[in-house]
Amino acid sequence: MVSKIAKLAFLFVTLLLVFSFVAACGGSKDTEGGLEGAEGEVKPTNPGGPGEAVNLTGNATAGAEVYKTSCASCHGEEGKGGVANTGSTDETVPSLNPIDPGLVSSVAKTYVTNIDLFVEHGSTPEGSGPTLEMTAFGDQKILTSQQIADVIAYVISLNK
Repeated sequence: MVSKIAKLAFLFVTLLLVFSFVAACGGSKDTEGGLEGAEGEVKPTNPGGPGEAVNLTGNATAGAEVYKTSCASCHGEEGKGGVANTGSTDETVPSLNPIDPGLVSSVAKTYVTNIDLFVEHGSTPEGSGPTLEMTAFGDQKILTSQQIADVIAYVISLNK
């Protein structure tokens, strides 16, 4: 019984911290459930809606491990970017630390969804022929929904 109460308390505190963090990050006003419609909107080129990961609680510590093996080669250590992407408009892979402000939202589910769409479905950067493209980790079943939720939690934690 104590174990179940402790787990519920931990989940509640974790969610409270995540929501507090997202609220403190600010961002433009938007509506829940999707990408913001403001100028500077950032969305993947590949179609599809959010995956199951948006309904799961991510673990940033576990996400750091998944990030190291699945994301760091393109987005750099701790998401700091600097990886060349010849043929893309800006010639680099986007940084995740800091993340593009067009992905940030004061609504937690929107923030998570904005990142999830890229991880689930991938994206092709603008440009004449980018060497690197964002892999569709969800569509290609490379990562599980929990691993995607964990990576999202990690990326958000980098942007505190």
